[in-house]
Amino acid sequence: MFKEAIEFIGEGNVIGVESIMQAGSDRHYERILTNGKSYILCHNENVQENNTFIYFTQIFHEVKLPVPTIYAVSDDRKDYLLSDNGRSSLLDEVMKNGYTDEVKKLYELSLSQLARMQVEADKLMDYTYCFAAKQFDKQAVLADLNYFKYYFLDLHKIIYDKASLNLEFEQLANEVAANANQYFMFRDFQGRNILIDHQQPYFIDYQGGMKGPLQYDVASLLWQAKANLPMAWRTELYQYYKNELSHFIAIDDSQFDKDYSQLLLVRLVQVLGAYGLRGLIEKRSHFLSSIPQGLQNIVAWMSEYNLPNYSVLTHVLQQLTTEEFIKKYTNVKATSDTKLTIRVNSFSYKKGIPQDASGNGGGFVFDCRGVLNPGRFDEYKKLTGRDKPVIDFLESKTRMHEFLAAAKQAVEISVDDYLARGFEHLMISFGCTGGQHRSVYSADAMAKHLKEKYNLNAVVTHVEQEAKGWVN
Repeated sequence: MFKEAIEFIGEGNVIGVESIMQAGSDRHYERILTNGKSYILCHNENVQENNTFIYFTQIFHEVKLPVPTIYAVSDDRKDYLLSDNGRSSLLDEVMKNGYTDEVKKLYELSLSQLARMQVEADKLMDYTYCFAAKQFDKQAVLADLNYFKYYFLDLHKIIYDKASLNLEFEQLANEVAANANQYFMFRDFQGRNILIDHQQPYFIDYQGGMKGPLQYDVASLLWQAKANLPMAWRTELYQYYKNELSHFIAIDDSQFDKDYSQLLLVRLVQVLGAYGLRGLIEKRSHFLSSIPQGLQNIVAWMSEYNLPNYSVLTHVLQQLTTEEFIKKYTNVKATSDTKLTIRVNSFSYKKGIPQDASGNGGGFVFDCRGVLNPGRFDEYKKLTGRDKPVIDFLESKTRMHEFLAAAKQAVEISVDDYLARGFEHLMISFGCTGGQHRSVYSADAMAKHLKEKYNLNAVVTHVEQEAKGWVN
């Protein structure tokens, strides 16, 4: 922890530190626990991005928006200490509780605050502080469309005229850039970036914000793939947002709705580009598991809207939304009737491979010893694969990512088959020298992957660590 944070919290007041799982960013977060209160510590090597976040936060506080409080910033501006505004996000709430009146109310509160953020913060905002693009102009729109083309479309055998599609992208970018409603645009306004604390929303991760059209953010939230909101909710909440917005500015309903349909499509295909890069190329399970719903969102868009002057783009979308294409990414999910129990172990090769108590014999055994061992370095010897320094080491200085991607691919073949055939047992074990670092990390990562992709809760056993009196 940096000295300014220690001075603010008080060195003797810290009783624990928890790592917070990353999603798609390179920022590292920890929850600092004290008696009666907790804080969020962020480390980010991108100083320009940090400066943007700090500046935006100051502006948002001036207009009394629900965002974190910044208590301290390190001298090099690579670390900052924030208020802790909850462990549960809006996405967590809808995934856990479903489409209840209480969850809908949280969406309404979030949209009400969004409208105020977009208009009121814009009055004070100096957009030269933006660390990336300063405005969602023609070039930014083209960047989103090409992101989709390069990282999703071109990874599949989709037939299209490249020159004609480029011309249509130019036309669409010109139309979107001409949008008259240019205010503050959050840029990634989705359920993961809205924390819920005492039934109130708090916004985070807005450092990608810029000047842009109002409709983009509401489209991002209501059509988030993982949340998969019912179409009736999307329609009602969109109307609710427009009503809230009317308290701040006058809008032309017809033009606003037309612009919304275009910006929604831009957002939906940009998201598919992100799923392609993070999921298909980088093999991150969270993004891979979102592809089917991302495609279903395109289906839903095409049932509600159309692009009469965009024949090539329409043909591309039609190819992406065939039943055959979507089926490629749709895997079987576990239900309450699923019989399959998966046991995931970490172990030490010095002590031997765990036995399969089901009687089926073995299952998968993956040898992690080809991955650089954190245990060779003094600073990691007393830590395990659940400690943040070890996690950071494995993710940034080893080939663990490649190793796990191959392991997941092998396991998925069996899990798909076992779920389809009603099998009841599968064991997956990861071994390393001491059963402390690489195998522990790998077992936890595999269990998380099985939950995200198949909704399977694996039984995880860290053989060596539990024998030592596991304390994590």
